[in-house]
Amino acid sequence: MKKDEVPQDDANMLEGKFKVVKYALNEKGEFEKVPSVGWEPENVALSQAWDVINEKVEAARQQVLKGGASPLLFHMEKNMMDIALLAKYMGLPTGKVKRHLEPDGFAQLDTILLTQYAEVLLITVEELKRVPA
Repeated sequence: MKKDEVPQDDANMLEGKFKVVKYALNEKGEFEKVPSVGWEPENVALSQAWDVINEKVEAARQQVLKGGASPLLFHMEKNMMDIALLAKYMGLPTGKVKRHLEPDGFAQLDTILLTQYAEVLLITVEELKRVPA
């Protein structure tokens, strides 16, 4: 592919930012990195992936609002983490993290663990304790 043929199908998936996704031939016949805002198949796939992620986050939020899970579940999903990954970042067994995903288990967390979860999730302890209405 030549440099001027690199797709620039902007679906605003990158909010107007470029990313280097292609190597293309320049005028000298040499490969070089070419910035692109994307191309249609990539944009469709990214859009579908974000739809799935947003559905999981919303399902977690609803579960928390109904009292079936702790706010930790919402924040874990929002950060695209699973139990194993969160447990690894926390240095805890997965069973403990599973317990903290339950309302009763979360309610028993001390300040140290709440602070550690908040730091891992890049939010404040107060944000950790709630979900958007």
